[in-house]
Amino acid sequence: MKNTANNALPEFGPEFGPCGERIACLKEFMLPERYDVLRRTLGMRTRYMTVLAENMYHGQNAAALIRHCEAFGVQEMHTVETLCSFEPNPDIARGAERWIDVRQHPSTAEAVAALRGAGYRIVATTPHREDVTPETFDVTQGPFALVFGTEHAGISDEVIASADEFLRIPMCGMVESLNVSASAAILIYMLSERIRLTVDGWRMSPAEQAGVLDGWMRESVKDAEAILQKLHLL
Repeated sequence: MKNTANNALPEFGPEFGPCGERIACLKEFMLPERYDVLRRTLGMRTRYMTVLAENMYHGQNAAALIRHCEAFGVQEMHTVETLCSFEPNPDIARGAERWIDVRQHPSTAEAVAALRGAGYRIVATTPHREDVTPETFDVTQGPFALVFGTEHAGISDEVIASADEFLRIPMCGMVESLNVSASAAILIYMLSERIRLTVDGWRMSPAEQAGVLDGWMRESVKDAEAILQKLHLL
């Protein structure tokens, strides 16, 4: 069992290049307690697992997906918006989008190709394939992307044809599936916990952490861009 404690977090300074220089600068405009919260949160972030939302047209579900990623430490998610825009409901997202990197792709094929090129397994979530469950899915076999489809039609035929594995949540009742938001919450929580307990190297590298912290601090410090420009750090 792996230790999920926030130990050995790097200190970020000029040795991390421009990101480190900006972090060191903006740290002076932030309460130490706030900086520690950002570092502790960052220490639990992962890109080992990511999420792809394919044409999710309900704003409340889009917002819920972002909140699930943020709450359970998934730093990056991806969208395909060929049929509709990914527009999270701000009343539900509650600012979670500030802390998550959302990457947009022109098409499903290009999203799958980009994710696979980055080393991710494509894992389609569907109740219609007997493959693996959250308990039996092997998280140790390498990074993976969970694909969630439209609210009514589910994942596209294109995803089905290109998926490496299929993941389902077993049902004990009369209904065959949960809605997208509920399914995503269960899967992201369960799999992110299993990753932290069983996978070495689930954390982002120090350089990746510096890049994310740079962005977070620029979001958090008032007039950050003006401060950085004045000091020639942009």
